[in-house]
Order: sequence, then C-alpha cells, then structure tokens
Amino acid sequence: MSFRGVFIAVFLGTALLVAAFMINRQRPRSDVSYPSDALVRATGKCAECHRRETSAVVHEFEMSRHSAAGVNCLECHRPVEGQKPMDHRGFTISKTVTAANCKQCHQTEYDQYLRSRHAAPSWAAVSGKGDFTAEQVAFAEQYHKGAVDRKPMSIGEREGPVAVNAGCLKCHDVGRPNADGSIGSCTACHARHAASVELARTPETCGQCHMGPDHSQIEIYHESKHGVLFNAQKVHMNLAARPKNLTTKDMPVPTCATCHMSGLEGQKVSHDVTERLSYWLFAAHSEKRPTYQQGQVNMKETCLKCHTTGRIDQFYKDAEAVVDSTNAQVKQADDIMKGLREAKLLTPEPFDEPIEYLYFDLWHYFGRTAKHGAFMGGADFVQWHGFYEMNLKLVELKKQAEELRTAHGDKSKAEGAGGVKQTSNTSR
Repeated sequence: MSFRGVFIAVFLGTALLVAAFMINRQRPRSDVSYPSDALVRATGKCAECHRRETSAVVHEFEMSRHSAAGVNCLECHRPVEGQKPMDHRGFTISKTVTAANCKQCHQTEYDQYLRSRHAAPSWAAVSGKGDFTAEQVAFAEQYHKGAVDRKPMSIGEREGPVAVNAGCLKCHDVGRPNADGSIGSCTACHARHAASVELARTPETCGQCHMGPDHSQIEIYHESKHGVLFNAQKVHMNLAARPKNLTTKDMPVPTCATCHMSGLEGQKVSHDVTERLSYWLFAAHSEKRPTYQQGQVNMKETCLKCHTTGRIDQFYKDAEAVVDSTNAQVKQADDIMKGLREAKLLTPEPFDEPIEYLYFDLWHYFGRTAKHGAFMGGADFVQWHGFYEMNLKLVELKKQAEELRTAHGDKSKAEGAGGVKQTSNTSR
C-alpha cells in the first residue's frame, strides 16, 4: 500500500474512533459502564464492594437457592416498569425492590398473593383505601368485600401517626401499595437476600405479626400439640424442601405454612392464605365465608395427613360451637352499645369514652382469641384468655351502661342496659 493509502486509512480510522468517542460521551454514564449479567456472574462484581460494606448480605445471598441457581444481584435489583432507576457506582438499579421485581419469575405466586388478605386488605385495615388505585380497590373487593373500600381505622387516628407508623404499619405493610403499581413485599416472609422457603415455614416468621392480644396465633400454636411437637422435632425436619415436592417425611408436624399454604404430598401450593379458611374469625360477629365449604375441604385435606375423618369432623364441630357462643356474647354487647347510642348517651366520636374501649376489648381481643384458640388447638386461649375475659368485660360493660343511664336520669332503663340475659357457653 502506498504512503497515501496508509495515510487515508489511518486518518479514517482515527476519525471513526473520535466520532465514536464523541457519540459515546453523549450517552448516560449508566449505559456505558453498566456491567452485563455475565460479567457480574463471572467476576462477583457486586460482592467486591458489599463484602466490605455489608458482608452479611453477601453471606445471606450465598446461602440462598437463588445463588445456587445462578441468579445474580442485578436480576433482582434492576429496574422494572414503573420503578425509579438510580446510578449505583456504575450499576443502574431500582431505588426500591418490590413484589414487581419478584414477579418477573414468580408470577403465579404473586397472583395468588393478590387474592389474599395479606395483600391490599392488610394495608387498608390501617390506612383505608386512599393509597390504592380504583382498579386495585375493585380487584380486592371481589374477594374481600368491604376490606379495602373503607376508611382508616379509627383507633389508629386516635393513637396518632407515630403509633401507626412505628407500630401498625410495620406488619400491615405486607400489603403496601407500591409506586410501580405492585402491592406488597415478598421479603416480609422470605427475607431480602436469603429468599428462604425454610424461613417462610418457620412459625416465628408468621409470629412477627400474628401475635399479641388481637391475633395471638403464635402463642396459641406453641401451646398446641402441633407447636410442642414441632419444637421437639424440628432439628430432624427438612424445612428447605421444595414446595411442590414436600412430604410428611420432610415435615411430619405442621407449622403455619403447612396448614395455610403448603403443597403437602400433592396438595396444591398457594400464596393465598385464605383458600383453606371457612369463617371470618377476625370479625366481631363471625360468619361463614362465601367459600366456607371449599375452605373446609381444602384444610381437611391437610389434616388427613395425620388425623382420621371422624376426629377432624369433631374438631370442626367443637370449634364452630365456640364461634356460635362468642357470637352470642358479642350480640349482648352490641345490644347494650346500640341502646346507649339510641338514647344519645354516647358521642358520635369513636374511642372517646371508656365503655367503647371495653366493648372493643371484648370482641377484638378476647372474642378473637377464643375463636382462634378453638381452631388451632389452644385450650387455655379458648377459656382463660378467651371466654373468661369476655364474661368479665361483659359484666363491666353492663355496669358502666347502668351508671351512664343513671347519671343521665334514665333510671327506668338502667336495669335494661345492664341486665341482658347471659347465654350458655356449652357446646351444641
């Protein structure tokens, strides 16, 4: 090649490089420095920094099934539709990881979860419907009428935002509406980097929220024979077994997930924790769910792994008798409160008078406890933490109602306010 030809080739090559450089300079930094999935997987680029700064996160991820399957950090942290991207040391990641990221691979589980009370009804129970779109409200109302299309809880408004934000919403954010249009966070049960099915099967995971006087499931579970056996035998169990292949050899004793979600020996796996329920036990007056019959069939299928049909049917009969009896007690309290309101002896404002807290405790704490104890095998919670407290509160309620009427000169009705006839607690 002549000198002239070499010069032209060098000139053109240089010009192309300069042009490419100039064009490249106009691209966002995240585009030009963004490592590929292959590079991240091959070099451990994320762990390079995070081993120094948040080493436990790396260790948690390395123990996970995601890690074993070759899933890398970017596949979960990259922005999906509706999420705000951020530049993180040359990586483009989402500012917030939500259920929208998880559903890229776990769409079925997400769809099941959306039908459950863990989704929109959980958040709305505290904050009302204001944070949801009209479409989200309509979807949830198909499955849980009145659970999302509602006002914020009045006791929360009385306690104030500090109590709500630092208390109530720490659990109820399992159904938080996200800016990207999704609802909730799978990490509430599975943890962020461990992504563990074993963790989700552990009773204490559910017990982070399902505890205390208004939903004391974890306390009831540990009192029950199921809980006692689990604590004695858990070291021999395979809690990490794959959900679709779970057998009674892996888990011969049930935890919360076994009864409400797991696919035990061919049973359908579900992230809708309401599919095996037959009553609205959380309500003041517990009615059968519209899916009552199918709910019992689904739950009894799990029970049959250990118990005979006759024993299961008797268990349900006894538990439903407790529901009938608590309903009768609450009805007495309802009648007393209704009478006081009709007589205009209570203000329209909720939770501004002692008797309203007494009524609330009766059904929200002790009525619920008795019912949950009955359906979960916690005898002490049925009686001492349930019926005994309900009876005590009912006596106190009648007394306060009588005092209110007397104080307002309504002596002729004072006896009626406190003298509603007590019903029997005996099983039918």
